[in-house]
Amino acid sequence: MKAELFDVHTHVQFAAFKDDADSVIRRALDAGVWLVNVGTQADTSAKAIDLAEKYPEGAYATVGLHPLHTEKSHHDAQELGTTEKALEFTSRGEEFDYEYYKKLAVHPKVVAIGECGLDYYRLGEETKEKQMSVFLRQIELAHDVKKPLMIHCRQAFSDLIKMLHATRYTLHDTPSVVHFFSGTRDDAQKLLDMGFYFSFGGVVTFTRDYDEVVKYIPLEQILLETDAPYLAPVPYRGKRNEPAYVIEVAKKMAELKSTSLGEVAMRTTANAKTIFVV
Repeated sequence: MKAELFDVHTHVQFAAFKDDADSVIRRALDAGVWLVNVGTQADTSAKAIDLAEKYPEGAYATVGLHPLHTEKSHHDAQELGTTEKALEFTSRGEEFDYEYYKKLAVHPKVVAIGECGLDYYRLGEETKEKQMSVFLRQIELAHDVKKPLMIHCRQAFSDLIKMLHATRYTLHDTPSVVHFFSGTRDDAQKLLDMGFYFSFGGVVTFTRDYDEVVKYIPLEQILLETDAPYLAPVPYRGKRNEPAYVIEVAKKMAELKSTSLGEVAMRTTANAKTIFVV
């Protein structure tokens, strides 16, 4: 089964897909779209592996603790559902259990550690220290199991870059990803200097906010994502997003990079296979 496109960051294991996850994945694979279901906490990390195990190739997983889940946070029904257990989880937050995540991380279908990083958009000043501590542990885990990072960063690029420099985290041998990159051109250059790749999703189809940085980053360092079930691209805005829709991101990327859809598909898929060793 050939990968024509690669959705490097999606969440088909989330509650939003509880009734049709397998159909959504099969629809993507039939369209030539390979995918990585990204873990955000203990339960969604384990579920990502469970889904990946059902497919001999084309469906993979990451495991990690999202910065928003290190403290009590808003409840996202699309991610966790509305069961008593789900509501209980968000009321307490999660302590990062290194050994638990390491057991998950060595699974052959796990291709990266994360979604981990820093998010200063929703959580308060008092959460920063814990976010940093948990992120450092996941950097250690990535080194330990020799797998790349899947990084989430929102309104925190200065601290993220300082942390990566402080830990002497170089990525030329183990390339890693900043998903849904929302930093500046200067942030991008600093991360490019460390060997990072950058993924972009459906937002580029309905706002011009990312045009400049997309044009600045070389296609050799760009990846495609959907972040499903969120942020469906044009022409699916307002609907639940899914991996098969990544084709719309690829079309917009071709326009922004002044190249062909075929070139974008070939290059971004090759980039994903290089990073995730699949």
